[in-house]
Amino acid sequence: TVIRAAILIQKWYRFTMARLEMRRRYSLSIFQSIEYADEQDQLQLSNFFTFMLDHCTHPDSVSQIFTSPSAPQVVDEDLCLKEFEKKIDVPDSYYGPRLSFPLTVEDANALLHAFRNEQLLHARYVLQLLSETRRVLKEMPNITHLSTSYTKEITVCGDLHGNLDDLLLIFYKNGLPSEQNRYVFNGDFVDRGKNSMEILIILFAFLLIYPNDLHLNRGNHEDYIMNLRYGFTKEVSKKYKDHWKQILCLLRDVFSWLPLATIIDSKVLILHGGISDTTDLDFLNALERNKLKSLMRPPKSVTDRQDQTKKRIPTTKPSKHIANQHILDILWSDPRSQNGCTPNKCRGGGCYFGPDVTAKLFERYNLKMLIRSHEFKPEGYEISHDGKVITIFSASNYYEEGSNRGAYIKLNPELIPRFVQYQVSKFTHRQNLRERVGTIESSALKSLREKIYAHKSELTSAFAQYDVNGTGRISVNDWAAAMESVLQLELPWRMLRSQLAQMNPDGEVDFMSCFYDLKMGQPIKEAQPALAETLCRYRKDLEIIFNIIDKDHSGLISLEEFSQTWRLFTSHLGIDVQDGSIDKLVLSIDYNKDGYIDFNEFLEAFHVVHRLEKKTT
Repeated sequence: TVIRAAILIQKWYRFTMARLEMRRRYSLSIFQSIEYADEQDQLQLSNFFTFMLDHCTHPDSVSQIFTSPSAPQVVDEDLCLKEFEKKIDVPDSYYGPRLSFPLTVEDANALLHAFRNEQLLHARYVLQLLSETRRVLKEMPNITHLSTSYTKEITVCGDLHGNLDDLLLIFYKNGLPSEQNRYVFNGDFVDRGKNSMEILIILFAFLLIYPNDLHLNRGNHEDYIMNLRYGFTKEVSKKYKDHWKQILCLLRDVFSWLPLATIIDSKVLILHGGISDTTDLDFLNALERNKLKSLMRPPKSVTDRQDQTKKRIPTTKPSKHIANQHILDILWSDPRSQNGCTPNKCRGGGCYFGPDVTAKLFERYNLKMLIRSHEFKPEGYEISHDGKVITIFSASNYYEEGSNRGAYIKLNPELIPRFVQYQVSKFTHRQNLRERVGTIESSALKSLREKIYAHKSELTSAFAQYDVNGTGRISVNDWAAAMESVLQLELPWRMLRSQLAQMNPDGEVDFMSCFYDLKMGQPIKEAQPALAETLCRYRKDLEIIFNIIDKDHSGLISLEEFSQTWRLFTSHLGIDVQDGSIDKLVLSIDYNKDGYIDFNEFLEAFHVVHRLEKKTT
């Protein structure tokens, strides 16, 4: 009896753990699918910018958008440390770190202490630090070469994405950067998290103190147009209200000077994303990396735009459009187990590269290992291509508290990687496994429901094709097929059905129940349902476009600019929305009738909110 009871308990435990793991995995799949779909939308914006240049009534005015304060000019090279000191006062009431250049280890420790206590570094010191960082980066090659012969190990870290606690934990576990403790940080320092600025300040400070021992590679988020979408621009503007334009101006230039790759002992290639079948390290080493401030910008001339359609062929004279494609490949690509090199349709940029592509590059350059980041991994790292490719991801709790571990790599002189995993725990240590998985699942489903609601019209039409008798109900298979045909997220819809839609006793899905618990944020009566849904779906894209058009950062754009941009946007995407409906809507929110609208306030009305369920007893 005791043995039988033990077996039953063991079976129950295994079944429970298996179900929890299944829920955790599909939750992470939801997060990642939505993340990639969002990145795809972001990359498609560059196509829209090109479309604007080709179809706008005044193309010169549109091209100037990309040299406006939103895409700022380079801060004057002659504005040196002393001039920042003269122009920007630091009041006596400021109790944060006071930096003097050249920096010392004591300065870096003061920064770490201040940021642990949620203090801000004064704008004068930020600008001085960025100016000095640019000066140092300009002297560095596109591809940095390191050797392990000088130290026992080199530590390689992946994406941090504004998670300061992860960086502090890495330094706590692994020690601060020094001549004896060398680091390579592999891009994506910013966006998503709330402390991107602090991470940059710390890394740049150690770079200035140990320029030969701390190394930084550029990631796909070290890009000012990406920062408009994923939070870093807003973070800087909120933290530095008086000098944020200058800071972003200088950061734009600093990002463009970040090296593209690092090679250790001529055997280990470290870059942010991956490679393609046209990746040429000699070509990458020869191009002028600082000319590419953003990979999201359209070409400046018609000739350049025509050249972008041509086949990518490495040349001895790197042209800007070819350089753009090569850098896009190394910053955006992902490895796959299948041979070949195919377009990365999930992200919308870069490629999927197989083991044969890796082997070909290794043979050409006598390499042994490729270390890349760029991709969320539940355990913080993943080994692929028979051990030749390693993905390292250092942002723990990336999607939600408890969603994943972070990790870093220790490389010894034999180039044998050792992985160190960790997870910052603020709240999860108080929760059991079931509660942690429930938190992750709830957050993932919330994001998915918002995505579903933003495609309500398309989904309703897709459901109706299967509902030939107009009953409002269809089979689970048909429901799953309709969901995938519209959303294209490659999710296990049949498994998710119980969380997203109701089923009647006959086993059919009430497909309109997908939308029951959702509504638009602050309804505007002038907005027709189809128009409101379109604005909801493309809210992030429109916010970026209007922020770029808003040259003086007032948050206001003219009715004419709004209407013209909207018409171009809907024309580019093939959206059928009547011009009169948007004109009427725009006029209704020009409250003081001065011909301008607050576009951030306008767009905020078109976000999805979740209704509070009222339980009856």
